[in-house]
Amino acid sequence: MRLRRFRSWTAFCLALACACAIAASSPRAGAQQRKSPASKSASAKSTRPRPDIARFQAHVLAVLAAPNARKAFWGIGVTDATTGQSLYELNADNLFTPASNAKIFTSAFAFATLGSDYTFRTTIETQAQLDANGRLHGDLSLIGRGDPDLSNRKLPFVEKEERDGPAEKIIAELADAVVARGVKRIDGDIIGDDSYFAYDPYPEGWTTGDLYFRFGAPISAIAVNENTITINIQPGEHLDDPAQITIEPSAGYETFAHEITTAPSASKPKFSVVREPGDKPILLRGSIPLGGAPVKIDLAIQEPAEYAAALLKRLLEARGVVISGNARAKHAPPPEREADGGNVLTPAPVQSPPPAGDPPLVLAEHKSLPLIESIRLLNKISQNLHAELLLRTIAREKSGAGTTDAGIALENEFLRAAGIADGDAVLVDGSGLSRQNLVTPRAVVQMLAYASRQPWGESFRSTLPIAGEDGTLEDRLKASPAAGRLHAKTGSLEHVRGISGYATSLHGENLIFSMFTNNNTAPSHEQSAVLDAILTAMIEDLRLPAKRK
Repeated sequence: MRLRRFRSWTAFCLALACACAIAASSPRAGAQQRKSPASKSASAKSTRPRPDIARFQAHVLAVLAAPNARKAFWGIGVTDATTGQSLYELNADNLFTPASNAKIFTSAFAFATLGSDYTFRTTIETQAQLDANGRLHGDLSLIGRGDPDLSNRKLPFVEKEERDGPAEKIIAELADAVVARGVKRIDGDIIGDDSYFAYDPYPEGWTTGDLYFRFGAPISAIAVNENTITINIQPGEHLDDPAQITIEPSAGYETFAHEITTAPSASKPKFSVVREPGDKPILLRGSIPLGGAPVKIDLAIQEPAEYAAALLKRLLEARGVVISGNARAKHAPPPEREADGGNVLTPAPVQSPPPAGDPPLVLAEHKSLPLIESIRLLNKISQNLHAELLLRTIAREKSGAGTTDAGIALENEFLRAAGIADGDAVLVDGSGLSRQNLVTPRAVVQMLAYASRQPWGESFRSTLPIAGEDGTLEDRLKASPAAGRLHAKTGSLEHVRGISGYATSLHGENLIFSMFTNNNTAPSHEQSAVLDAILTAMIEDLRLPAKRK
């Protein structure tokens, strides 16, 4: 179903008149407060809405009266970025599921606490002795500290998401460095050490259906290829033949099972993911048509640290290193939790430093690009795992406890300092994937306004997608007046859409806005189309008052 278009100017005027009548009865339309009868006559002129705001609110109500919008719940807040004046509000103090608009809070929090130049460090270390013959008498550990970019992504991000080289590129470079140090034999295990964070792969409110795919990848201080594997599926040579499967990174073969056959050429690709007991808990089933185009599916890795150790072991052996031990993981204890009235409380246990002793021998090291480049990728493509890693990194760096709950506790202090009232932003994860997150449009606008006043404010703004140009807005508002004028974070879950950010109207007014729809059963493209219609009206209608020009 598409948005209805008015077929004549007369029809549009009739609809606009109806909308204006509705707008006049709106309790907060145009951000006006109701006044007593005695004060109305004395201040009639001062409370009369600006013509541009009245026009915008009429457009909003006309759009929301369409059949594909009227049953949903909508929230809107628009303010003047220069003066802070509220220009339009609709349910701005009601709570909404924000989806990935939660990343606005997480990324601003990261800029404020870690700084745009913060870098992540990943090392390969050992407490054992390396003799003159290249023999290591003990275990070798890959130690992760939350770097989200241990992959083949091309950074800095420019316009489009790009990759270069094999998926295991960074781990292969670390393996090369180990060999270059003269290691030829390892008398011990290869360990994936993700104990920088507490062992707690999934935040509250994620659903079981999320956990199979890239957007629900588990959280670990080691995140090779964003804790996902890419499965390339091609049809077999004959009908009913098993499909041809290749995996990136290659160690992913051990992480899942598959039953995919070649179907008749007239069929369509069909796949399903199911959980089953055993060593390979994920089963990918389905069919691909004979002679059909290849298909790619991204699946989440269930045990990232174990997987990273297995991958490193394979890469070292491919370079001639003889390894007597196995690949295994080293985890920190999970957060201590206790039930209290049905709620789960998570204290923030401080992770103690290792006992004093001989410093480890560092055989290889990888340092990330500055944090701003990770946040740019996070916001441009809305990468969930990156947001969760940032939240836990902040927690570990600032409190010593690498847990989501410790990060949220610190973030709540940050929100209060930004002027956001308690209860206006209830967050339980960093990405917005949790259905337990709730925010008001007013809180999002306040966060954006606060960020714009900080020394890192312009850096933060630069990480948001640009309408019609890049990221999640590359194909939205492309041919509209909003193209290039709107920097905003999108968000989507089932029955949920949101968009919040900064904009400049055609008439020169700098705006901060937040818009949500919840309980929306319309197709996803229609939900986005309604929001885009409101955004376009905002860009076209709102203008800088003459006295401020």
